[in-house]
Amino acid sequence: MYSFARPFLFGLDAERAHGLGLKSLDLAYRSGTIGLLASPRQPLPTKLLGLTFPNPVGLAAGLDKNGTHIDALLALGFGFVEVGTVTPRAQAGNPKPRMYRLVRDEALINRLGFNNAGVDALVRNVERAQRKGGLLGINVGKNKDTPNEDAASDYLYCLERVYPLADYVTVNISSPNTAGLRELQEEQALRRLVGTIREEQERLAARHRRRVPVLVKVAPDLSDADIDAAARVLSDLEVDGVVATNTTIARTAVQGHAHARETGGLSGAPLMGQSTLVLRRLRTRLPESVPLVGVGGILSGADAVAKMAAGASLVQCYTGLVYRGPELIGECIDAMRRRKESPSRGTASAT
Repeated sequence: MYSFARPFLFGLDAERAHGLGLKSLDLAYRSGTIGLLASPRQPLPTKLLGLTFPNPVGLAAGLDKNGTHIDALLALGFGFVEVGTVTPRAQAGNPKPRMYRLVRDEALINRLGFNNAGVDALVRNVERAQRKGGLLGINVGKNKDTPNEDAASDYLYCLERVYPLADYVTVNISSPNTAGLRELQEEQALRRLVGTIREEQERLAARHRRRVPVLVKVAPDLSDADIDAAARVLSDLEVDGVVATNTTIARTAVQGHAHARETGGLSGAPLMGQSTLVLRRLRTRLPESVPLVGVGGILSGADAVAKMAAGASLVQCYTGLVYRGPELIGECIDAMRRRKESPSRGTASAT
């Protein structure tokens, strides 16, 4: 079905197509016809973070910023869906146009800028969701006009609000579309921020008698020295996991494209190599007790397997869904299952 819809959607402005696609997905879910779009649900239970994921293929944050499409997205066959990025207060994001397709390169450039309705609206939406068939992650950030020295207050506010509802929470300090945000990845700033968040996480766990894992999402544009420094901090502070990676500001892989000079984060196939290098280096620098979520450039089952080979325990896609449609989900699960069951690697369970 998606192969028929794609030419129409690609004929529209990218952000308009994004909204229309989600509305159509909701309509299919409510009418009971989403099976025509969904990848056949294929279990591959994966135990991680104290949770059991129905399968290890998830949706990355950014597609459903306000948590208004959770049930329809889970019905596509994802093992988990991550919504957000959400900020304490609603904000419009950057001026339009702010999303561009690079079709030849199977890529997107976006500079949306954490456009969302605010964390209270997201909480209401999550409370209404049935959440059948998969787990829910909530990605949190800071408002554009909050200075970095006060960023912790924004993250703490969002964490407190979403904690009772999330299966896990991701701290986004790596979007290139909020000025200065990536400075929070510098070693001392990272130690202060994540240390404060970890303290709050433990307080919330005691209050709710339930420990919700908190992951940190990093950029693909870090130098080797920066990756090593981040790994030291995240290991010292005993974070639950790391999402590697966000979008890139690099344009080497898309030079010559009409949109290559647009500011924003580049995602899709050109990101695969760099994001996987960061993932692999993090795996060698972090203890095995800190799992990694591989995201960036997954457009095939082979890409998902490459993330696993580099050290990921879970994977996420977003741009690949735009170009390939829901069939990508099942293809990735099949490829990951074959890798786990390959006699050459020894029989291994998904858990």
